[in-house]
Amino acid sequence: MENDKNTFTITDNRTGASYTLPIVDGCIRAMDLRPIKVNPDDFGTMTYDPAFMNTASCRSAVTFIDGDKGVLWYRGYSIDQLAESCTFLEVAYLLINGELPTKDQYEEWRSHIVHHTLVHENIKSLMEGFRYDAHPMSMFVSAMAALSTFYPDSRKVRDARQRRLDIYRLIAKAPTIAAWSYRHSLGLPYVYPDNDLRYTANFMNMLWRKVEPKYVANPVLARALGILFILHADHEQNCSANTMRCVGSSETDPYVTTAAAAAALSGPLHGGANEAVLRMLNEIGSKDNVPAYVKSIKEGKGKLMGFGHRVYKNYDPRARIIKRTAEEVFDVTGKNPLLEIAIELERIALEDDYFIKRKLYPNVDFYSGIIYQAMGFSPSFFTVLFAIPRTVGWLAQWQELLEDKEQKIARPRQIYTGYSRREVVPMDQRGAEVAIPAAR
Repeated sequence: MENDKNTFTITDNRTGASYTLPIVDGCIRAMDLRPIKVNPDDFGTMTYDPAFMNTASCRSAVTFIDGDKGVLWYRGYSIDQLAESCTFLEVAYLLINGELPTKDQYEEWRSHIVHHTLVHENIKSLMEGFRYDAHPMSMFVSAMAALSTFYPDSRKVRDARQRRLDIYRLIAKAPTIAAWSYRHSLGLPYVYPDNDLRYTANFMNMLWRKVEPKYVANPVLARALGILFILHADHEQNCSANTMRCVGSSETDPYVTTAAAAAALSGPLHGGANEAVLRMLNEIGSKDNVPAYVKSIKEGKGKLMGFGHRVYKNYDPRARIIKRTAEEVFDVTGKNPLLEIAIELERIALEDDYFIKRKLYPNVDFYSGIIYQAMGFSPSFFTVLFAIPRTVGWLAQWQELLEDKEQKIARPRQIYTGYSRREVVPMDQRGAEVAIPAAR
């Protein structure tokens, strides 16, 4: 090998054989372990990594996270700078195309997206068919999947021009479908897009317009929503991004694939965490109760929601930005009474060795739910608000997957723990060794 220092030498103590494996980008390829076997009939050595705790499944240039330093970059740009200086559609362009747009590129990009904000009337009929109390996220997932039936050419996922068209459509229609799921939950008539408005302002129009001839969004709230969208646009190989890549690897069309990713996001361990934060703050009840609550957490009686992260072992950089944004929002809406509790909880936790040693710092979910509630959203809608911007990240990951020649249909291996081969026994000779629990 060109540089023997960039290798691992592994000795198999079962056989005494040694193997030299190249190290590329700090990794070894799992397939390089396959030749390590006891005899020629063996399958070879695999790695066992539940939940992908230490396995890279792809090469990606979209998002970079350094969890120990609290760093988040989109295409090399700091999340702080993007949130401060860019609109959401600029960041969407960046994630999809790799560079921030020029003025002309941005106007062309925005024009394409504006052109596709309407959805077919049959989608409206589909959404009207849901129960009055249907969960907005379930409606969002279902409607996203249903879009597949309106665009059969989207199955041509290897056609770059077709992919581009479907990317425009999905970014454009996600807010429309989200807003209609919100209006449905309130029993209100659906509002059509107003393409004279900017992306977040148009979304607010579809959410909150009543009888006024022209909806005028509060610029502070529109900007705050845009910042929240930027912060949630992508986050490396999280559960839903991994789902997008896994489903997309079978060359499923992007509408069904996006619906699958949204379904992954809907879980309480992923996109539903900010709703759990609100429940915790309501449970605490007042600022005066915070010390006792923290004490109970340290005694193992419950979990501190909104603190800690699978990746970040430092202060989540998105949480800092959201905390600043919250102050601007509350100047318009009035303070959410839960904010005082949240600030006191953060203050005590950041000064307590128990939480410091465990690297439990506030994450993006800690303040986002408070802001959304102050803006008038019910907790059941929080995950839908997450899904709108994350659609962009999913599409960036999906596009990158399809352009990566190394990628194939996802098919993880397993360690089989069941019976060895058995013979079928006639029914009248079978015992009742295993009791099957009755359905309730």
